[in-house]
Amino acid sequence: MSEGLVEAIVARHDFNEHALIAVLQEIQRRRNWLPPPDLDEVARLLRVAPSRVFGIASFYKAFSLVPRGRHVVQVCTGTACHVRNAQQILDRLSRELRIDPGGTTPDLRFTLERVRCLGCCSIAPVARVGENTHGRLTQHRAATLLKKYR
Repeated sequence: MSEGLVEAIVARHDFNEHALIAVLQEIQRRRNWLPPPDLDEVARLLRVAPSRVFGIASFYKAFSLVPRGRHVVQVCTGTACHVRNAQQILDRLSRELRIDPGGTTPDLRFTLERVRCLGCCSIAPVARVGENTHGRLTQHRAATLLKKYR
């Protein structure tokens, strides 16, 4: 990504240490993860301890400290989805992408995640790709769904 990205993001938040989470969210939104050099730069620019920045980044599940794919595929395995064969859908996506849940494809195009609930029980089973929610999935529909994002 571009040089100065982190500084520009921190500047948009007026170099305010109370904006730490917002700064990390914006970096993650731009890069799909939080690279260690970016965390160090955030600490320097906000004048906070690097351990504080790392502590926040590692505490919240929404942040990733490892590279993630451009498209994050989240398969809900909550109760409503589970009883409607979510595991089979997760298994199918895993086979199609050739990665285990929690993994990222070598080309950094997809990351596959198992999540506990997406709050869409009425259209179970559900998967989310980025910000797009797809309900009433079958194994076949899940596999064709990936083609839309390739």
